[in-house]
Amino acid sequence: MSVSNTSGNKPETGRRPVVAIAGRPNVGKSTLFNRIIKSRKAITDPTPGVTRDPVEGVAEINGLEIKFVDTGGYKLDQEELDDLVVKRSLEIVAEADLVILVLDLKETTSEDEIFIEEMRPYSDKLMLVVNKVDGPEKEEQIWNYYSLGFDKVYPVSASHGLGFGDLIDALYERVKDKAAAGDGGDAGDDLINLAVLGKPNTGKSTLTNLFTKTNSSIVSDIPGTTRDIVEGFFSFKNRGFRVLDTAGIRKKKKVSENVEYYSVNRAIKSIDESDVVLLMIDSIEGLSDQDKKIANLIVRKGKGVIIVLNKWDLQENIPNVFEAVSDRIRFLFPILSFAPIVALSALNNDGVENLLDTVLKVKHQLGKRVDTSTLNNHLTDWMEENEPPRSKKGRYKIKYMTQVSSEPIRFLLFVNNKKSFPEAYQRYILRMIRQDFGLPSVPITMELRG
Repeated sequence: MSVSNTSGNKPETGRRPVVAIAGRPNVGKSTLFNRIIKSRKAITDPTPGVTRDPVEGVAEINGLEIKFVDTGGYKLDQEELDDLVVKRSLEIVAEADLVILVLDLKETTSEDEIFIEEMRPYSDKLMLVVNKVDGPEKEEQIWNYYSLGFDKVYPVSASHGLGFGDLIDALYERVKDKAAAGDGGDAGDDLINLAVLGKPNTGKSTLTNLFTKTNSSIVSDIPGTTRDIVEGFFSFKNRGFRVLDTAGIRKKKKVSENVEYYSVNRAIKSIDESDVVLLMIDSIEGLSDQDKKIANLIVRKGKGVIIVLNKWDLQENIPNVFEAVSDRIRFLFPILSFAPIVALSALNNDGVENLLDTVLKVKHQLGKRVDTSTLNNHLTDWMEENEPPRSKKGRYKIKYMTQVSSEPIRFLLFVNNKKSFPEAYQRYILRMIRQDFGLPSVPITMELRG
């Protein structure tokens, strides 16, 4: 059986069968999910209840793309977020074409038994998988699980891969006829990848759900609700979008749990997967040092970035408040002087269309290329209009200039004195590039060569 990872690709033109992986906490659902999609996409940790939001990935089995969903654990003694996690998991089970119900060979608990009873209405699409069968000597214990009323039980070791091939063969046979043509995801070969970053509780998950018109991300007032990266797809003005909802990024000294450490690292890595980053800021609380650090990372990687002032509906209704807030951001946030600022209320679905229009504008600018001859003709004009300053050894000169890449946008300037070339004149050239070539809203890197 051939299995390959296609997670992160654009949405399909046909419908992928959906397989949900369900069970109580700590039975190995995320480990099994990661093995199937051949990626460490779901966070795995001995701490029970690590997975909250559903995590999706796609694997290709015998040429068929199948979407797998790792769900949050089913718990009886529910606290804080547990009720939301269980509710979302049951919704996914109801919608799935096939459900892999995972138990732990080491013990069957009351939670397992009650969850199995909740699954009885879906018996025609259930597969019982007993995990942590780490050797042939443990397979004898599998017979005990036939008493639960299943015709077939699949023993596996998600961490070591034992029994994995038989499970993949069986699930392929169960879903191969579920694929349908023509009712799948968003059309278009050129997806725009968005990452939603920011501190906890700024409204990242609310905005993501608004984009995708789903409840994929669990929304709660409790900071740190999102742990895994939640991926979604949507369309706007005939363009396909992929959006990554990330964990809230706190100061390093406040990150004490391993799980949060993994979550924050994955949130930061999502910058690499994005074209445009939506930096979410609570418009009432304002900017923080942590926002500035995130901004530095984004600019360093040359990604488009939009400052999103969420919860704008809570602002005082006074004249020119947006201009005042924007001016303060520009003053405190000089590294993002180019970045568009958009105010919205994700909760009230107010300002979202303006935000997506701004994303399209930024994406368009990121892809611009200026041919070398045009660039150097402009360079001649710029230097005639405003000559480079002199040094003790003579006038500084830019001999030649070229654009070496888009997305990220990088220019090379060949100069006569790289070591001491004036920063003020570099800023002048950068300003003219933005002005003459329509690049006001994206990061631009200029490198000097001797």
